[in-house]
Amino acid sequence: MLVDNGVHGDSRVQKTARSAAEAGWNVTLLGCSPDNAEHHWRIGEAQVRLLPMGGSAGGGGGGGLKRKLVERGGLPLAMARKARRPVERAQVRYWLNKEGDRAWRRLEPGLWNYERAFGKVIDELAPELIHAHDFRMLGVGARAKQRAAEAGRDVKLVWDAHEFLPGARPRRDNARWLPAHLAYEREYVPYADAVVTVSEALAELLQKEHNLARKPGVVLNAPARTADEGVPDLRALCGVGPETPLLVYSGSSSPQRGLDTIVEALPSLPGVHLALVVQDPSAPHITALTAASDRVHAVPYVPADQVFRFLAPADIGVIPIHHWPNHEIALITKFFEYSHARLPIVVSDVKAMAETVRATGQGEVFRARDAADLARAVRAILADPKRYRAVYDGPDSPLTGWTWEAQAARLNTLYQELLA
Repeated sequence: MLVDNGVHGDSRVQKTARSAAEAGWNVTLLGCSPDNAEHHWRIGEAQVRLLPMGGSAGGGGGGGLKRKLVERGGLPLAMARKARRPVERAQVRYWLNKEGDRAWRRLEPGLWNYERAFGKVIDELAPELIHAHDFRMLGVGARAKQRAAEAGRDVKLVWDAHEFLPGARPRRDNARWLPAHLAYEREYVPYADAVVTVSEALAELLQKEHNLARKPGVVLNAPARTADEGVPDLRALCGVGPETPLLVYSGSSSPQRGLDTIVEALPSLPGVHLALVVQDPSAPHITALTAASDRVHAVPYVPADQVFRFLAPADIGVIPIHHWPNHEIALITKFFEYSHARLPIVVSDVKAMAETVRATGQGEVFRARDAADLARAVRAILADPKRYRAVYDGPDSPLTGWTWEAQAARLNTLYQELLA
């Protein structure tokens, strides 16, 4: 199993590895080390290995590497950001016209860092099946499959598409990033023996984008069974008692997640506190939010098997994300975590989640980036919380199908079919 991060904080990857091992598969999960050392641990019976990247993953590396990339056309000469754009766009046009989908080798050569770090290790493991998470690992898995075939071994490749790349926000501020990664993805999709993804809407987009013969299977980011013991007390960490209205946000703290909108709404919500469950509570942008109000509290992540129990003491789960193509098409992990915590949900008017909340009645929808409208939605729930929580009870509860166990069974069936 391959992933382009350090595994910590990626609940989908952790759950996939753990459940596959529980089903009897011999699982090694390869990720990226945060330093120059290899790290090992286990998630259940799955072995985790974080491999040193030996450079800036997905980036340009050091000064010597940058000079080589300039010579190859991979980087523009140093110049003001605004002035760089025409040069970068010209590079994109030139290399795409000259080399087609192979152009990523010129436009984003730092992608080779993943091959250098992972390739030899995968070959040594000699897997029967590779589960590649997200777009960067698709290419790494595809090349490993090619090498195995040349050595006379048949390796099956499952691509787990976490997002719709054409609708992704570029992760670096240049005009090459998205076209390069789109070319990279297009080159290696044909090597996948099966594709899975996070929602029906994304499955349809992927099938159309890559002209897939079969629509990708859907594996929801639903929570797994959680630990009942040893779960930290969210309210104690925030220093608030059971009578204090408490909002919670859990997950990525990037600007497009809209955390500033919640903080802006607090002056209109007297006595209401906010817990931000984030990977690094000491990060500068998080400390700026906590400094803005003594009613904002930042706390660290807990293990994946504790998340929804940890969130349950709050009164409302908030998802204030901005409008962005990938935000419109999926029920994201925190949506399911809030649901299993039986929290009423306040969500911005991004399509899939807004439609679901309106259909189930489990929360309120507000206009994205509108702090006043967010405050209105919070007040509506606090006025009658039992009405929203009642959705989670009874035989018609949406929670019945929103379990990781059901999703893991789909993956296990897929693995068996591929290796039959």
